[in-house]
Amino acid sequence: MADEKTQNPDAVDEADLDEEIEDTDVADEEDVDDEDLDEDYDDEEEEDVVAEDEDDDDDEEDDDASGDGEPSHRVTIEQLLKAGTHFGHLTSRWDPRMKNYIFMDRNNIHIIDLMQTQVLLDKAADAARRFARRGKKILFAGTKKQAQEIVREHAEESGMPFMVQRWMGGTMTNFQTIRRSIRRMEDIERMEKEGTLDKLKKKEKLMRLREHEKLEATLGGIRNMANLPGAIFIVDVKREHIAVSEARKLGIPIIAMVDTNGDPRDIDYPIPANDDALSSIELVTSTITEAIQEGLQERKMKKEAKQKQQQG
Repeated sequence: MADEKTQNPDAVDEADLDEEIEDTDVADEEDVDDEDLDEDYDDEEEEDVVAEDEDDDDDEEDDDASGDGEPSHRVTIEQLLKAGTHFGHLTSRWDPRMKNYIFMDRNNIHIIDLMQTQVLLDKAADAARRFARRGKKILFAGTKKQAQEIVREHAEESGMPFMVQRWMGGTMTNFQTIRRSIRRMEDIERMEKEGTLDKLKKKEKLMRLREHEKLEATLGGIRNMANLPGAIFIVDVKREHIAVSEARKLGIPIIAMVDTNGDPRDIDYPIPANDDALSSIELVTSTITEAIQEGLQERKMKKEAKQKQQQG
């Protein structure tokens, strides 16, 4: 078994954790009772990281509206533990560039440092809130089986575009071509609604319907995205490496879950977390969604306040 991390050597005596880690790199939604691990995290002082404000004339004065009082986190260490967010991949499958986010290893499985996850999730959520407040669309991307329904549900809940079937190369770098495919999909829908499809031969009609089905599955989530997104939220940067590459080329900010086998270097707002367990994906995605909804609400309130001023 690989040597344990040398940080906090006296605090890492976890008999309970040994029993709970399975020999797979995918941790399911089982409850995690890591008392010693929990104590290690609780004994350290939690830092409140406030994401630096980006230049924006309209919203600069509002970026720190909740800065008064004691630092508070959006999720607790206990919630992260219960969701299995700390389980990484087998040590043999890790990416050395994730070294700084790893707390230790047990039974050849890396354990993610949840103190960093908690702080970086706060930072990512604050960024998502700012983007939403400024009226920017955040594209949700999660095409792995575990993430598809969770990503779809939360994207629809916040009114954001999403891609969950597969990432089409050029979705952002060749956006005009993608828009043409969306218009094609909408044309077929219009033909069906107007009854034009019924006038075609049976074989041709079937071909059009199959074409629409494929386009809808792939592009239906971004049909209302008229322009490039202001940011992108990704589940599993290793799987969605094409999306990461396209966003980097275009300078689109990336918020992403990064497991121990991923590369955090190109991610603007990395969230070190288990990107395989349903409960972990749900916790992180719902936190980002809640932050987006906060930003949208702030934007709405600000518009209403301006309208009242103009009327007064």
